[in-house]
Amino acid sequence: MSELPPRPHKGETLPRSTETAPAPRIQLDFESKGRRQTIEVDGDDVRVGAHPSNDLVVDDPLVSRFHFRLRRGKTVWQLTDLGSLNGTRVSGVPVRDADLLPGCRIEIGDSIVTVREQPSTTSVPLHFAANLGGLFGTSVVMRRLFALLERVAQSEASVLVEGESGTGKELVATEIVKRGPRADRPLVIVDCASISPSLIESRLFGHTRGAFTGADRDRAGAFEEANGGTVFLDEIGELPLEMQPKLLRVLEAREVTRLGEVRPRPVDVRIVAATNRKLEREVNHGRFRDDLYFRLSVVTLRIPPLRERLEDLPTLVPAVLDELGASASASLFTPEVMGRFAEYDWPGNVRELRNAVERAVVLRTVDDLQADASPESLPDGGAGLRVDLDVPFGQAKERLVAEFERQYITALLAWSGGNISRAARRASMDRMNLHRLAQRYGLREARPFRD
Repeated sequence: MSELPPRPHKGETLPRSTETAPAPRIQLDFESKGRRQTIEVDGDDVRVGAHPSNDLVVDDPLVSRFHFRLRRGKTVWQLTDLGSLNGTRVSGVPVRDADLLPGCRIEIGDSIVTVREQPSTTSVPLHFAANLGGLFGTSVVMRRLFALLERVAQSEASVLVEGESGTGKELVATEIVKRGPRADRPLVIVDCASISPSLIESRLFGHTRGAFTGADRDRAGAFEEANGGTVFLDEIGELPLEMQPKLLRVLEAREVTRLGEVRPRPVDVRIVAATNRKLEREVNHGRFRDDLYFRLSVVTLRIPPLRERLEDLPTLVPAVLDELGASASASLFTPEVMGRFAEYDWPGNVRELRNAVERAVVLRTVDDLQADASPESLPDGGAGLRVDLDVPFGQAKERLVAEFERQYITALLAWSGGNISRAARRASMDRMNLHRLAQRYGLREARPFRD
């Protein structure tokens, strides 16, 4: 691997030849009880099922509303079963995820779908910069996302951001707001995963004094706070089922009713939601309303996991160093280290990469980067411990506990964006205890804290 390149400047342009890329094209031949149909779809994301919103609609009582999804990987089409009730088989073998060979037969219910890739006939635009705000990447998949994100930001459409934990969903939502018509208006973030089910209705819609035990004053909810701006519903897949029809009514009527009141209040907000779940799977299993899903996903943006864009590592590492104010530590990331990074799957995605880079900067050594390696690669079966018998047991234990605390708090604060209250809720910790630990390990200076 070549030497680590300098961090690209914001707006730095790439060669003009990379401004477009061929759009994948796939042919689906469908057969069911003597009926045949052939469709061709342009794009790298194709959905099959009984619901009319699918790219291929299958009229079969044994087929789920959202049965399976096809995505174009780097070399092949990949199938993911969306939690279908009767399963998916590829050439007779039940699968949940599979790489598809050309012309393979996919069996769902009493129906058969044959997949054939076709030559591309259209192109998709690519953003010709190495970054979009705080998002970095020179891979085709990221430049395509940047271009789509810029167009989506200019609209008022509701947006659903899909991606695994650590991919940067909140950062994508922030860039949408910064580039949209409501950039100078409030942005209110609601983390649906961290709020107690008994309090989430109040957090979203507000309450009046005396509406419930502990309600000692009137309080506006997130929708009123963001009036004229944007509400970001983080981890929307965690929203309790009983709350979903209430949220749907607000999105449709554009008005909220505080707990304890009967008079609705008009609100004007744009909705951006994010999830690390496959909401089609949640719909199939009755855990998420399909009407709310469609209301939220007028536009869907998928953030690829880091393992699908490892070619972005030479861009991401300098960007993280620059964010940490540690660009002088770039020499730590030798070609050997970057080679190890490129061989790792990064289950924690960009968040895990950031932690690995920050740990290397703090410890001034590359050896500890192996702590991010997969358990199977460690000689002691995954514990990752290095025992020095010349160090007394008590002292060795203190060092180990201290290193665990520092890494845990670093990751926790990265997840919360420096919001100490949110971080404490996520870890079920006392807020002041978290403050003290952060001060002990010098993490207060790494990023601003917010309550």
